[in-house]
Amino acid sequence: MIGVALVGYGWWGQHIARRLVHDTAFDLRGIIEPATGLHEQIKGLGVPIFDSYALALADPTVQAVILTSPNDLHDVQIAQAVAAGRHVFCEKPLSLSAANARRSVESCRAAGLVLGIGHERRFEPAILGLRKMLEDGALGNIMHTEMAFSHDKLISLTSDSWRTTKAFAPAAGMTQMGIHLTDLLISFYGPVERLHAFTASRSLGWETGDVVTVQLKFKAGMTATLQAILHTPHFIRTHVFGSDMWVEIRNATHPDTPGGQATMQCYRSIDDHETIVFDWTDSVTANIAAFGAAIRGESAYPYSDMELIHNIEVLDAIVQSAETGEAVTL
Repeated sequence: MIGVALVGYGWWGQHIARRLVHDTAFDLRGIIEPATGLHEQIKGLGVPIFDSYALALADPTVQAVILTSPNDLHDVQIAQAVAAGRHVFCEKPLSLSAANARRSVESCRAAGLVLGIGHERRFEPAILGLRKMLEDGALGNIMHTEMAFSHDKLISLTSDSWRTTKAFAPAAGMTQMGIHLTDLLISFYGPVERLHAFTASRSLGWETGDVVTVQLKFKAGMTATLQAILHTPHFIRTHVFGSDMWVEIRNATHPDTPGGQATMQCYRSIDDHETIVFDWTDSVTANIAAFGAAIRGESAYPYSDMELIHNIEVLDAIVQSAETGEAVTL
C-alpha cells in the first residue's frame, strides 16, 4: 500500500478522504486540517491528524500527498513535497500562475516524482468512448465543440470564503468547473491559439462572479465554447460537431454523486442515429488509482506535461480576457 497524507478536509477533501479510507491501494496515514472544528469528523473516520504539513512530509511512512487545499497554497505545497521526495496529487487548479505550474511540473519530472491532477472527468466512460471516436476519426473533420458544467453546490458560501474571491478563485466558475472543460478540450485538440472570455454576477453577489463563458480557437483549427454557472441546477453537457457525425453527452449526476447515467447521442442523419447509455462510475477513484499505478511503475499517468501546463496558461488568458474585455492570443 502507498502511504498518503491528505492536506485539507473541506468540501472536496471530505470526498477524497471517504474514498481513501476504503481504498486497498492506499494507506491514509493522516490528514492535515488547520480548522480544528473539523477534527472530530476526521477522528470519526478513524484517521490520525497531523499537526502540520511539515510533520506529514517528515513521516517516513508517507510516500505521497494529496492536496485539497486552497488554490493559492498549491505552488508552495508542491515545492515542499518535491523537496521531501514525495509524490503529489493536486486538486485543480494545479496553480493560479502558468509560470508556477511549469515550475511544479518540471520539478516533479526532474525528481522522478509522479504529479497527479484532480481532473477526473477524463475517466468517465462516456468521455472515454468519445475520445476513442475522435482518435478513430469517426466524426470526420471536427468543426466545433460546446461544453457546459454548472451546478448550485456552493451557493451557501459566504463572501468571506476564498472560493468567492477573484484572488483565489478567479473568473467565476473557472477554477470550480470550467477548468475541467479546458482540460478535456486540450486533451482532445491540443493547444489553444486565441480566446475571449466573459464573466457576470447574476445572483450570488460574489466578487469573482457566478457565470463565465469562453470562446476558443485551437491551433489545429477547430473552435469551442464553454460555460460554467455557479447558481443553477446541475447540468453537464459535452457536444462535439464533426463533418460526418455529431455526438452529445449529457451527465445526469455530478462526478461526486453515485447513481445516474450519462447518455450519449450519436447523430449521422435523420435516419441514422443511436443513443448509448453509460452507468455512473467513480471517476474520482479511477483518477487516484491511475496516480497509484504510476507511483508503482505499472503504467504512465495519462496527462502530459504540456496538458498540465497549458491548462493553466489558458486559465491565465481567460482571467486576463474577462478582466480586460479583450480577446487574448496565447
